[in-house]
Amino acid sequence: MKEMGVVVFLLLHSIFYTAFCFKDGLLPNGDFELGPRHTDMKGTQVMNKTAIPSWELSGFVEYIPSGHKQGDMILVVPKGAFAVRLGNEASIKQKINVKKGSYYSITFSAARTCAQDEQLNVSVAPHHGVMPIQTVYSSSGWDLYSWAFKAQSDYAEIVIHNPGVEEDPACGPLIDGVAMRALFPPRPTNKNILKNGGFEEGPWVLPNTSSGVLIPPNAVDDHSPLPGWMVESLKAVKYIDSDHFSVPQGRRAVELVAGKESAVAQVVRTAPGKIYVLSFAVGDASNACAGSMIVEAFAGKDTLKVPYESRGKGGFKRASLKFVAVSERTRIMFYSTFYAMRNDDFSSLCGPVIDDVKLLSARRM
Repeated sequence: MKEMGVVVFLLLHSIFYTAFCFKDGLLPNGDFELGPRHTDMKGTQVMNKTAIPSWELSGFVEYIPSGHKQGDMILVVPKGAFAVRLGNEASIKQKINVKKGSYYSITFSAARTCAQDEQLNVSVAPHHGVMPIQTVYSSSGWDLYSWAFKAQSDYAEIVIHNPGVEEDPACGPLIDGVAMRALFPPRPTNKNILKNGGFEEGPWVLPNTSSGVLIPPNAVDDHSPLPGWMVESLKAVKYIDSDHFSVPQGRRAVELVAGKESAVAQVVRTAPGKIYVLSFAVGDASNACAGSMIVEAFAGKDTLKVPYESRGKGGFKRASLKFVAVSERTRIMFYSTFYAMRNDDFSSLCGPVIDDVKLLSARRM
């Protein structure tokens, strides 16, 4: 009998420490719909670090049902019935089998509660990133964020951590819908010097979610959720898909949602003295983002302002910028001149869409 107990213990131990097999989409129990037992709860606080299936908890973590009241606030879950809230220095983590040397992006939903200057640390050792979530881009209060990493071993331990030090630990951010996708960074071709010019390669977009996915500020091209591109700005850019938005070309595009504070860029190899043509599409996402818009395109020291009159119902126009390269590397960059708000709720940031970005030497035109 004693030997059987030892076997059961070892079996449970091995199950707990075995990494889950990876596939694109939600992580195991990534929507937190499988919750803890009542005996592992004290109010909304989870008392056992392994009580939420597939996750390991640390610190003050709460299991929050949709509609939960906190003072004058009603906490709403974006999809499903449950989410988790991370108190001061609290974290959740999960181990996933991956391929060493490959690139992956993580997508998750996050919302502020009562703290005003919240941020999240997302890490897969030795990489980590800080996600500022004080700017709310959608009227629901929930935004989808993305972060990317390069696997250093055959497994990845994904950690989402709240570094906050609020007086009330129950003022931490809410987390839901944690997903992951393998990235396959594209290379330049003889049809486009730019990498991923159509933005087809990017983070996982949760099905039936019409908010788009934010590519965080200061994302560098080596580990960007949008391979080939950098977000060189204080605010995020939004990654959108054709299932929920109007996209000029293919199935993916980028929406510049924060004026000049929302810029996307790529550095390419060029030959000094050679003529190049940068072409791209400018449009709107059919998300009630209406009005006069201007996209500013940069190729080194050359620039082009492209006006676009949006009715908020979809559509696009094409533009091009011819320039002479002055160095062996040229920075291509786009941002929106103005801020914009959706005219159906006046609280969701929006902006012009760019897509189908191509760079060719003039002799190939």
